[in-house]
Amino acid sequence: MTVTATTPAPASAGGANALTRALARSERRRRMTAIALTLPLLIFLLVTLLVPIGALLVRAIENPEVADVLPRTSQALSDWDRHSTPPASAYAALADDLGQLSDGSDAGALARRLNTELPGSRSLIMSTYRALPLGDHLAPDAVKERMLALDPRWGELPYWQAIAKNASRWTPDYLLTSVDLHRKPEGGIERVDPDQRVFFSILLRTFEISAVVTVWCLLLGYPLAYWLSTLTARQANVLMILVLVPFWTSILVRVAAWIVLLQREGLVNSALMGIGAIHEPLALLFNRTGVIIAMVHILLPFMILPLYSVMKSVPGTYLRAAVSLGSSPLAAFFRVYVPQTWPGVGAGGLLVFILSIGYYVTPALLGGADDQMLSYYIAQYTNVDINWGMACALGAILLAATLLLYGLYRRVVKSELSLG
Repeated sequence: MTVTATTPAPASAGGANALTRALARSERRRRMTAIALTLPLLIFLLVTLLVPIGALLVRAIENPEVADVLPRTSQALSDWDRHSTPPASAYAALADDLGQLSDGSDAGALARRLNTELPGSRSLIMSTYRALPLGDHLAPDAVKERMLALDPRWGELPYWQAIAKNASRWTPDYLLTSVDLHRKPEGGIERVDPDQRVFFSILLRTFEISAVVTVWCLLLGYPLAYWLSTLTARQANVLMILVLVPFWTSILVRVAAWIVLLQREGLVNSALMGIGAIHEPLALLFNRTGVIIAMVHILLPFMILPLYSVMKSVPGTYLRAAVSLGSSPLAAFFRVYVPQTWPGVGAGGLLVFILSIGYYVTPALLGGADDQMLSYYIAQYTNVDINWGMACALGAILLAATLLLYGLYRRVVKSELSLG
């Protein structure tokens, strides 16, 4: 008698389902653990990076001074054609708005904003504010006459056009000014006068200095990183400490040291004159040369570290194989080894360039008037001119340039990977 053994299908299906559910629960627990571990970092980045960047972008297009201080005037000028004389109701609304201000700082903020639009507006606004009230229960025509008697400039169109132009709470003016454009009082966009086109040249200067610093860091960092990659782990670690020493020193201290080294009677000029290389001191300070030397010194580790990490992963047998197959050592290096280090070159170059375009302290202390980068003017508008809109607009330009460079780098890297 033969007995045929059969496997119970329902039980097997139930066991498979139970295993699937267990794996799903394990995967969910793993994901929740990963989220819990990274959540503090995400919150930190949100508070310290994303929120400030968002506030910067908003402030670059926000224009609250006129809209908040002169709401009635803005309403009275909403239908004005900006070519004819403003209506008497606009004069009355302006006097009413200025008279309602309880704090002189609001009038000062309004005066500063309009003065950046049209020089002379500050004195006009403040003198009118101090002269108020002009009288009780005056008709709009009477208010207009008294304001014209107080200051005849209230009869000139440019001052009213400046108020009407900035009546909206949101404006592209700051961003347009940062690229040497502006809105005409009657509408439309045009380039500023040639003698006022400064920001585009400053932006080009920023990119030029950053590019030169990046190239010098690559020329100095590539052979050093290659040499470190050929050493033993113990030797490389000891020498890497010397590379990382600048990270442990304040930038101000390093800049002050370069001032001592590069001045006319400094160690560099004294050494060159001592060996007979020069007969008079070189101008190495407060010019482009000093800025580039100090920035290369400060940013060189940021080039070496990505290069070293990539070079360390390239097997040395590739070079030896190329030489054994008949290639010269120099040709083997450039045709076999260098292409494998392009990711390190790209990462190091991108890192150094992005850090360079945001430099402020080093050019401010070591450079001249024609060597200041865009960050210097951001600090100027923030600390001296108190023009937050213009400072944020210039910061937005730097942010856009950084994102554009990063996007270009990502595209190049993906192209290389697809070709590989």
